[in-house]
Amino acid sequence: MKKCMEKLESLLELGGTKKDIALLVISGIALLCSLFDVPLPFSPAWIAIILCGVPIVLEAVIGLVTRFDIKADVLVSIALISSVCLHENFAAGEVAFIMQLGALLEDLTLAKARAGIEKLVHLTPQTARRIQNGGEEIIPAEEVQTGDILRVLPGETIPVDGVILSGETAVNQAVMTGKSLPVDKKPGDDVASGTVNQFGAFDMKATKVGADSSIQRMIRLVQSADAGKAKIVGLADRWATWIVVTALTASILIGFITKDLIRAVTILVVFCPCALVLATPTAIMAAIGNATKHGFLVREGDALERLAKVNTIAFDKTGTLTYGTPKVIHVECCGELSEPELFQMAATAEIFSEHPLGKAVTASYQKKYGTAIPKPDKFAMQIGKGVLVEQAGKTVLAGNEKLLADHKITVPDTAADAAKSYLEQGCTVIWLADQSCQGFLVLSDTIRPESRSMIHALSEQNTTPVLLTGDNANAAQAIAGQLGITQVRSGCLPEDKLQFIRTAQEQQQPVCMIGDGINDAPALKTAHVGIAMGGVGSDIAIDAADIALVDDEVKELPHLFRLSKRMMRTIKCNLSFSMGLNFLAIILAITGVLDPVSGALVHNAGSVLVILNSALLLKWRKKS
Repeated sequence: MKKCMEKLESLLELGGTKKDIALLVISGIALLCSLFDVPLPFSPAWIAIILCGVPIVLEAVIGLVTRFDIKADVLVSIALISSVCLHENFAAGEVAFIMQLGALLEDLTLAKARAGIEKLVHLTPQTARRIQNGGEEIIPAEEVQTGDILRVLPGETIPVDGVILSGETAVNQAVMTGKSLPVDKKPGDDVASGTVNQFGAFDMKATKVGADSSIQRMIRLVQSADAGKAKIVGLADRWATWIVVTALTASILIGFITKDLIRAVTILVVFCPCALVLATPTAIMAAIGNATKHGFLVREGDALERLAKVNTIAFDKTGTLTYGTPKVIHVECCGELSEPELFQMAATAEIFSEHPLGKAVTASYQKKYGTAIPKPDKFAMQIGKGVLVEQAGKTVLAGNEKLLADHKITVPDTAADAAKSYLEQGCTVIWLADQSCQGFLVLSDTIRPESRSMIHALSEQNTTPVLLTGDNANAAQAIAGQLGITQVRSGCLPEDKLQFIRTAQEQQQPVCMIGDGINDAPALKTAHVGIAMGGVGSDIAIDAADIALVDDEVKELPHLFRLSKRMMRTIKCNLSFSMGLNFLAIILAITGVLDPVSGALVHNAGSVLVILNSALLLKWRKKS
């Protein structure tokens, strides 16, 4: 007895979905016992009526009384009560079971996590270093006032928006712009809250604080976008009023004409939209299972429904169409050194550097040549300029033109012109010199090899690709040209991407946004469908999206779009079949061919066929 009580308590402690599944399993077993006349001291169907039917009746009554909300469960409740009154327990239990199964499938498809805004809040700096009366004090970030002088040390998050007064550094602005490369900052440059100071300490003057700061504006954008996304209402509930009125009218008329209560109740039973309720969630569940096999985590139940309506696809660049990490793509020599020698000089200079560009140089060298990198005798970081090392008694410089100018090293005009062409494409240039300028390395984010074919495949599906990037116009156009994208928006901040999507959707052009960065979160939330890169993407972008591409295989995106359209065709087929079956069952019930039990079994057969048709989506893939 004690063990039975413990099992009962553990069942009651099961949360949400697990409890629903357990109750459905018990109800299903009870209905099977009732169908096969298993000898029990009571009708087993009562278990299904109580566990599945009572919640439906209660919800229908509450909705009807408090909000005059007529949904499909109103008709189901009338059919349940009528069946019980006429001792048609199996029919009552079976209808209740099917309706609760449909509700469970819908709940499973709509389950999602809401952690994005909370994680954005965690990015908000908690403290700031205020310089006052010649001293430094640490205060809560929310106490910073406009005009305060603040000091930011290497590795710290910038607490508010402001302008640098003294000091030089490099700032990681990925949280705001999505660009993977840090940006050098000097006195007079603006800095934004939430971005990270990577190297040198600097003093700044606060210009935008509290709710006006960049990170707080980002949080508000995500919150407003989340609140504005509507849910798709199930077809059975959308037509519920007409279904209820029609069913009641038909039942009362037939009962009055034939004086046969059993026939009147049968009409109510067969009118119950069981297969109609299952038509959409079963197809969605099967399509989600298919998507999962191809690397997609569908976090919003109706995301695939919405995806089928999309006609514009907006892409972030960095980390989505590209890898998001810089690589050396070209070595330009202008002195006596050969390309391998110049590359080795750069790798030696950068081997102790913690700067992402320095790490990219050494990684690219080792990948290309696979040899050990000689270590310098001395190493010094020149904040905002580059590095200076000594090796074998020779001084080597690696950095920007300002570093070379400080050491009175002239850059040849031909080399300067060559470097300018790369800079216009959005690349980064690292100059190398000893006693004279020896050349430069070009670093750039590299395009994923499958991006172009993916864009082409999506364009063939009558969708328009658009590039939304924080890069400058030249870099954006260069990338777009390589990928075959004709519509480009460059220099985009989070609010710019958000505005583009809102404008397009106001013009009845549903947009799918695909991105990976924190700066993409507002756009991912606002878009008709948001898809985040799950491998390289930030947790906040993933939480903001409806779908996450877990392994970053963008080549699978065309399959996802085809799958969404195939799923909608399956849903329409299911709906047509279920409504046709209902119509036929109603005719048979009116003529007295079906009784409540056989009517319930017809519902069972219809529901099974709908589920089987939906299950075909599990392994569907269009042959190329």
